[in-house]
Amino acid sequence: MAFGADRPLAMDAGVLLAPWQIAYQTYGTLNAARSNAILVCHALTGDQHVANIHPVTGKRGWWETLVGPGRPVDTDRFFVICANVVGGCLGTTGPASLNPATGEPYGLDFPVVTVRDMVRAQALLLDRLGIDNLFCVVGGSMGGMQVLQWAASFPERVFAAIPIATACIHSAQNIAFHEVGRQAVMADPDWRGGRYFVDGAKPSKGLAVARMGAHITYLSEATLHRKFGRRLQDRAAPTFSFDADFQVESYLRYQGEAFVERFDANSYLYLTRAMDYFDLAADYGGVLANAFTGSRTRFCVVSFTSDWLFPTAGSRAIVHALNAVAASVSFVEIETDKGHDAFLLDEPELFATTGGFLAAAARARGL
Repeated sequence: MAFGADRPLAMDAGVLLAPWQIAYQTYGTLNAARSNAILVCHALTGDQHVANIHPVTGKRGWWETLVGPGRPVDTDRFFVICANVVGGCLGTTGPASLNPATGEPYGLDFPVVTVRDMVRAQALLLDRLGIDNLFCVVGGSMGGMQVLQWAASFPERVFAAIPIATACIHSAQNIAFHEVGRQAVMADPDWRGGRYFVDGAKPSKGLAVARMGAHITYLSEATLHRKFGRRLQDRAAPTFSFDADFQVESYLRYQGEAFVERFDANSYLYLTRAMDYFDLAADYGGVLANAFTGSRTRFCVVSFTSDWLFPTAGSRAIVHALNAVAASVSFVEIETDKGHDAFLLDEPELFATTGGFLAAAARARGL
């Protein structure tokens, strides 16, 4: 969806971005009353291809466990929308897009993005699609941040909200992990100050290392032990070298190499920074409850016991804030050893929780 100079995107950095575009994918059918729309918000390295074959990787949709016919987010019943975020690299305007002022990719001339910018862009998309109100907004991790921002910025447009494995503020520890990843990208000689597109280069090594480091934080020690332990990779004994002797080393290298084929390095810098800046309470006098004052949105907050990237304490803080303003909220902490990535995996209790919540909300909505 393209927006011209007459519909600029007002960004928190103080910039009016124009022209710009937002890439999106839809599933299911919008009903006559336009009341059955669910917005899915993707995580840091996700995109709009929630439940279809990815055009770059050829892999299945990243949330087909939750979204699809007969799934909790049932595309036979709901009209599902997912948009690539501003600053992304799969069709929505970002640092890899051409800057109309120069005719070259923006690179670091692209304005710094916030989660609120992402939500503003999604709201403009929904306006263009003629969808005034959303039945539900759902997402995990950075997607969960967008869910919370939607509920705070546009409470009158959100009937139900499901923030999963997320928090209302990015922790110092998570900012630190992101900074290591950004430094890995920027230390790659082929990054070239963010102008690698112009020079025909690609900081693949730095981005792969960033992905390797981040991927560890998405898992848990129990998951790594169960999947790999200390098993060797295709060999009977150590090589006494710095080859990938262990299976876990080979796995991480594969994750890094696969990632650089589908993701832009500058987008990685921008989206990690957007997460770092997220502090919902700061916009409401430092009191998180103020973000939800008077909200009529129904919330279902979900966390996982082994998620050390976004631990349950962050979800409880959201629930406490909602309770403080007498908002409608349910909370589930799911027992699992799958770590942060549990929200993307086959987790029956997550399916039961989200499916049950959506069924009840649909009845209340008259769907």
